[in-house]
Amino acid sequence: MDSRADSPVDDAASDRPVGGRDRDEEGRARNARPRDGLGRPLPYGADGVARQPEGVVRAPGETVAEAQRLLDDGKPFHAHEVFEDAWKSGPAEERELWRGMAQLAVGLTHAARGNVTGGARLLRRGAGAVTEWGASDAGRERPYGMDLGSVAAWARELAGEVEGGASVDAAARAPRLRG
Repeated sequence: MDSRADSPVDDAASDRPVGGRDRDEEGRARNARPRDGLGRPLPYGADGVARQPEGVVRAPGETVAEAQRLLDDGKPFHAHEVFEDAWKSGPAEERELWRGMAQLAVGLTHAARGNVTGGARLLRRGAGAVTEWGASDAGRERPYGMDLGSVAAWARELAGEVEGGASVDAAARAPRLRG
């Protein structure tokens, strides 16, 4: 959704909205700058990667499949948006699962961007969240086919590698959610 089409534009600033803030259709502040595959803002007018639509309600299996596709494509920032939709729209008892999965995707995003501290911290936080959620009930180790133990191990291993100075290719280091 590009709100700039309905907003006055400051021609001197090349597609920047007058007043300096992009707004969505409801008038909320929303950055409409194009983004690269890792979610980094690009200059107005640049070719970017299509944004993941927000607020999409999916069945849990569809969430996992769409997030895996995006992770495999090297778009962990976009996968985070899919997990965030599940976190916000899903049942209360699953919110911590989806929030943890979103943290893992954002951790991979930061690691691929070269943010060592943020990447490692979010990878470990997400690993802890999914481990805790899965352990809270013996029947929850493989929700929707996801192998939470393997995903958490992947995240902790990658966090250590990032802290050790490894550069991260998001697509090459994408986790296998379903083992």
